[in-house]
Amino acid sequence: MIDLIKGKNILVVGMARSGMAAVALLSRIGAAKITIADQKQPQELTAELAGLDRYSSLEVKTGGTPPDLVTPDLSVIVKSPGVPPDLDLFIRAGSLDIPVLSEVELAYAFIKAPMIGVTGTNGKTTTTALITAMLKEARFDPVVSAGNIGNPLCGVVDSINSQGFIVAELSSFQLENINCLRPLVAVFLNFAEDHLDYHGTLERYFAAKARIFENQLAGDYVVLNAGDRKVSSLAKNCMGQILWFDRAPVRAGVGLKEDYITLFNPGCKPCEICPAAEMALPGEHNLENALAASAAAWAAGADPQAIGNVLRSFKAIEHRLEYVATLAGVDFINDSKGTNPGASIKALKSFPGRKKILIAGGKDRGSNFEELANMIRHEVSYLFLFGESKDKLALSVEKTGFSNYRQVEGLEEAVRGARSKARAGDIILLSPACASWDMFTDYEARGNLFKKIVIGLKAEEELKQRVEGANSNDR
Repeated sequence: MIDLIKGKNILVVGMARSGMAAVALLSRIGAAKITIADQKQPQELTAELAGLDRYSSLEVKTGGTPPDLVTPDLSVIVKSPGVPPDLDLFIRAGSLDIPVLSEVELAYAFIKAPMIGVTGTNGKTTTTALITAMLKEARFDPVVSAGNIGNPLCGVVDSINSQGFIVAELSSFQLENINCLRPLVAVFLNFAEDHLDYHGTLERYFAAKARIFENQLAGDYVVLNAGDRKVSSLAKNCMGQILWFDRAPVRAGVGLKEDYITLFNPGCKPCEICPAAEMALPGEHNLENALAASAAAWAAGADPQAIGNVLRSFKAIEHRLEYVATLAGVDFINDSKGTNPGASIKALKSFPGRKKILIAGGKDRGSNFEELANMIRHEVSYLFLFGESKDKLALSVEKTGFSNYRQVEGLEEAVRGARSKARAGDIILLSPACASWDMFTDYEARGNLFKKIVIGLKAEEELKQRVEGANSNDR
């Protein structure tokens, strides 16, 4: 890889976190000239543009990514995740035989530590965080989580040595443009419809995710969901040692046996890790995440006791079924990372027996909301819809006979409306089932606004109670 970079001309497409981290790494390695381009206008990239003048070899292009950015003297193009794959400049790159690599592929070439890679439609971030915590509990040092979890892989290249581990959340966007990336342990959690606006078909989406295994060798490990037919079908083509996870006993891997999360190692007695009931994370989907994480951490060398300790103590990560506050007995839950229907279905299943008011909507990525609509009919008492997809979602729930919904203009109107409908014991759940890009920069910005609104509501209600209390005392 260094021969493609040192003293060469490089194009980086996309100025989000991954693109900026790639520029920093390319500059340190010694690229002669780096061009970074983004379709957004300069006024939309204020934070990204700040401080770029420290790179003397960098040229910045904003307001478009025209094909003439690709010239025969380019050595390689680094593509940020989420940048559409069908841009004319990538077609031109193909005609000139200029390689297009993802930011994670660039980083991998310079990483000294072994990698655990995690992909799947849902649960990637939680599973990545769980594995990281398990390895730290098992005294591995250093252990760094990176990738799609919000910490670009290029940004951690210099912070970890061969004695540690990198646990990388890998999206289909990132895996689509790899050549050599090879995780020591590769995890495929589950597969459901998503990102059709990007990949075009489910087949292309699945093929991109399956690339996580393509460079593995016989000494590596493959962690697969035995209960997902599509995912489990990959076993026959994988080179690494197969470890399964399932809600039942498995031949090799981690499964459930008499309600215990249990390690199954062929030729050995099953090893109980933790009672499922003692897991700190709520929800059936988190049970699957825990099983997968346990198998991956064990493959990497973590002991069962350390794995069990983490399962008993690990709390929800930010924006994924994150508890925000309780107002007059009403719990507010931030699941802004629920960016597809499958994720929101799992979120609704996570609070059995509780009355739920759901806030959903966002950018329409071509998803089918039929299954979610049926879940809403059974699990939701009232629904608030906002964003680009609100009409499509409304039509989907109407087809099931559900009519307890309101379309609103923004998140604050949705939260305040939900608060007015809720009673003690209810849950107000933000789980949009859609991407955030129609109204927000990312799911984090959406989740942070939700939390800000909720905390503001709490302050208002507490002030009102104090004033009423003071007035009562005056009487």
